[in-house]
Amino acid sequence: MARAAAPKVDPKLMGYGDTFGNYGGRNLGDTDIYSTAIDSFKLNKGLLSDGVELDDFEQTIHDFVLSRLGHPVVRVELTPFQIKTAIDEAITNLDYHAPFWTTQCATFQCQAGVNAYMLPMHIAYNLAYVVYKKDLLSMQGMGGSLEFDFFIKYFQDNFLFSNFQVSDFYVMQQHLEMVRKILSQDGSWDLINGNVLQLYPTPFNSNQVVILVYRALDTYTMHPYYKNWIQRYALAVSKGILGEIRGKYKSLPSPGGGASLNGADLMQQSVADKEKLKEELLSEIEEPPAFTMF
Repeated sequence: MARAAAPKVDPKLMGYGDTFGNYGGRNLGDTDIYSTAIDSFKLNKGLLSDGVELDDFEQTIHDFVLSRLGHPVVRVELTPFQIKTAIDEAITNLDYHAPFWTTQCATFQCQAGVNAYMLPMHIAYNLAYVVYKKDLLSMQGMGGSLEFDFFIKYFQDNFLFSNFQVSDFYVMQQHLEMVRKILSQDGSWDLINGNVLQLYPTPFNSNQVVILVYRALDTYTMHPYYKNWIQRYALAVSKGILGEIRGKYKSLPSPGGGASLNGADLMQQSVADKEKLKEELLSEIEEPPAFTMF
């Protein structure tokens, strides 16, 4: 006999609700995304039959790509849909490697006896950490705490920690987290099927609060450097698409003796530019994992 699946509920909002969404209801799933350009649920899902509707943020990238490819001085054989796919690819790459200063938070109230909660996709896609049943022992970096003393002594490099390496400090943080899991009321969590938050142990009353920490880029507060990275990466992808189009023919006949096309050159530039931008993304934008602390 098959075992019944655990119930999954849309949790009730607590406090400020969701920093990345306008409050539009009583539950977490009722919040509306106000930065639609970075709504990851809609990325890479466009169809030719749907038509293309660019918002203001996407329109700036669209115009950047066309101008860098020579428009309107020369003809650029790209449709708005093709440029939209390039924009989606650029945003997807940056959103995946977004630094943690773009952190967003959401809070909701548990239900007694229920440990599975549905998350909106903009949270589920970029979930970084869950604070569940947090108590005094789980608070990081407080003055007078063991974590705070170790952190200060590590950077002071006194006699007690004279040979303390960064890797040792990272291992120590993992050990302290495990100690808190065992000795305190700091619970555990898993993300099931990509959008269901499962809490351990099961909440025993309806007064427990869960804090969700996740990454989400907002076009209204995004640093101009990141906007420019998206523009340049979308341009690199567009070069590859344009190179495929112009590569169908090496030259076009004309009364003046014919014109040669630069399809092969554009494809080579596309590959080189994307590799360079990915390296820039990993080395200059993404946060080093060894220094991520919760």
